[in-house]
Amino acid sequence: METTAMPSRRKRPSAPQTVAEFEKWLSRKKTDANYEFVRGRIIRKPSMKQEELFIARFLMRAFAKTQLYQQGAEMLSEGDAYVDAFRKRIPDLAVFTDEQIRAAKTGKRFMPPLAIEILSDSESQNDVLEKVQDYFDAGVQLVWYIAPKQQKIYAYSSPDDIKVYKEEDVCSAAPVVPDFQFVIRDLFQS
Repeated sequence: METTAMPSRRKRPSAPQTVAEFEKWLSRKKTDANYEFVRGRIIRKPSMKQEELFIARFLMRAFAKTQLYQQGAEMLSEGDAYVDAFRKRIPDLAVFTDEQIRAAKTGKRFMPPLAIEILSDSESQNDVLEKVQDYFDAGVQLVWYIAPKQQKIYAYSSPDDIKVYKEEDVCSAAPVVPDFQFVIRDLFQS
């Protein structure tokens, strides 16, 4: 009786289950694309669109006038923000303190005190609420969700406490950054 050898199958590596496994997977992927990782799900995050650049420029310039900026903090775009061992988000913009920026050099992971997202057409209400919850689970103090088409900012001071700013309202990042404030209309007319 002749026996035939079964072709050997390579065992496929299992999908990443932790942020550490995800980052190892991502390092092998060799891509410039941004990906978020949420409890085993790898989520491709589109980069900021050119038509949203006016929002980023306005906010970065307004933040540059604050005392926190003078103390070494920065508003950065699309930086890693770590929730826990199973979740990593990439806010469109975020304020990182000088202490956090220095700690990042040593490999410390953290979440910024202020995370800013620009609502995209592809995001569902569930997507928004999940991100907001993740940010607060990690210790964010304030989340702004900017809706360019509606010309509004939804400011979350907790997952359940939201204030909507529009038109002539003065949006303030207090108490996180007390002197970071502006009129909504100015943001969308910049």
